[in-house]
Amino acid sequence: MQVSHPLPKTYSKRRRILQQNLTAYSFIMPNLTGFALFTLLPMLFSMALAFMSWDGANEVSWAGLQNFRELLDDDTFIIALKNTFVYVGGTVPLTMVASLGLAILLNQPLKGRNFFRTTFFFPYVASLVAVAVVWNMLFHPALGPVNQMLLSLGVENPPRWTASVDWAMPTVIMASIWKGMGYYMIIYLAALQGIPGYLYEAAEIDGANGWQKFRYVTLPMLAPATFFVSIMLTIASFKVFDLILVMTNGGPGRATNVLVIHTYNTAFRQFEFGYSSAIAMVLFAIVLLITIVQFRMEKRWVNYM
Repeated sequence: MQVSHPLPKTYSKRRRILQQNLTAYSFIMPNLTGFALFTLLPMLFSMALAFMSWDGANEVSWAGLQNFRELLDDDTFIIALKNTFVYVGGTVPLTMVASLGLAILLNQPLKGRNFFRTTFFFPYVASLVAVAVVWNMLFHPALGPVNQMLLSLGVENPPRWTASVDWAMPTVIMASIWKGMGYYMIIYLAALQGIPGYLYEAAEIDGANGWQKFRYVTLPMLAPATFFVSIMLTIASFKVFDLILVMTNGGPGRATNVLVIHTYNTAFRQFEFGYSSAIAMVLFAIVLLITIVQFRMEKRWVNYM
């Protein structure tokens, strides 16, 4: 009687699995290497540096929690923290509303809708520096066409926009909404096209009007897309840097000085790398906490919808 040996088959199967894993890892390795070198390692170094004192020239010294204690007495940090929440609170909901409105409008069988979809998406892929410069020209207090139009309409003292402490942040928020709403419009548009038509037919049979169909059919079906948009918008808004840097440079005064701008100024103008890392860690903790809360609230919100 001949006895069969399963070892060769087992070895062949393991070798095949190993080859498949090596092939998969070979595809993700370039991106993983770049992430480790340019994102993960700097982030870990920044976390360690938050407990150090370093000016970039002298030796690194241990500071413990001193950097975090100084945050409580830093007026600029408190103002930057408030400005950040004002920017996020204005940008996130308004961008979501504008994006959803555009998506619903351009989901209708309108003539030339593909052209308008491309037009609204174009600001997102346009150069942010160019967008910021154009917005500054449009809202120039003396020579900008916006104020010229307001003067022609009888407004005696139009806002000074980015040159005004009261109007600088709203101007930046408007520019951010205009630039980003096209991208999130595409996400909502894809989600709208994935809603089955029979749901609206059933709602019509039950006598639902337009608002009721939107409230009880469209919004619940858009819940996953809305959750994704809210997460991405919140993270992007807390990280805003280049738009404010070009448009206002954190001014006038400290009116648009957000946490990332304050971190940049502290690190690369005051050369307090340990203290700037502490500010960055506070920002990281805020974003992490808000993201965790959003994930925790997702199921409750979906069930409520």
